[in-house]
Formats: sequence, C-alpha cells, structure tokens
Amino acid sequence: MEQGKTIDQLNIGEKASLTKQITESDVLRFAEVTGDRNPIHIDPEYASRARFKERIAHGMLTASLISAVIGNHLPGPGNIYVSQSLAFTAPVKLGDVIEAEVEIIEKIPERNRVRLRTVCRNQDGTVVIDGEAVVLPRRD
Repeated sequence: MEQGKTIDQLNIGEKASLTKQITESDVLRFAEVTGDRNPIHIDPEYASRARFKERIAHGMLTASLISAVIGNHLPGPGNIYVSQSLAFTAPVKLGDVIEAEVEIIEKIPERNRVRLRTVCRNQDGTVVIDGEAVVLPRRD
C-alpha cells in the first residue's frame, strides 16, 4: 500500500488537488448515507422556490473532496485529520465541476503537525469553500 509523506518530506507551498463533477446521483447517495434530506438538496419543486432557485449539493459533500485530497494525495495515506474550518462562500449546483485543492502553509515539526489551506472552486473559478485544516503526517 502507498504511504503518505512524513513531515520531513513535505514543503511549504506544496499543493495537491482533485477534480470531480457533482452529479444528482452523488447528492442522492450522500443524502441516503448521511440522512440529510433537506429538500434544498433533493426536491426540485421546493428548491425552485428557495434562495438559489434550483437544487444545490450538500456543503459537506463538497467539503468531503478536501478529505479525499488529504487522505489520498497530500500528505496522503497514513495521516490523521485533526481539524478543519470551512466557509461556504457560494452554492454548488448539480453538474458543477469542483476542484478541491490543499496547500501546505505551515509545518510544526515539534508537534508533527501541518497546517493546510483548503479551497474548493467551481468550473468558473468561483471559490465555493475556503478553509484550513490541521493534519498529523504519518511517522516513519
């Protein structure tokens, strides 16, 4: 199995990302798994009368893409997610193509911690989530 990077292998400014189109199936499966059946996500008629005039994806569905980048790419397998702050700055609509990106902004070697900027953007470059995470990279 692939191993993630240790703190000594990480560099400030290093980035990783992934891109995914958010589909109706993603939203419905996320609602089923989490139990979050807010009609803004699953009921087209309700959503047409709501603020954004159409269904939107769950914020946490979009945020989970950040987790995928951290767990699979940077720092990668074996790291431990300690904390995450999130600001939901724009809606994610069904069909949007989201890029989730993480960037190392601080290394704290004495605590084996790394602070990451976390951001998700849609296909137009609009930031839909902005935040920070702290992770414990794997040890040797």
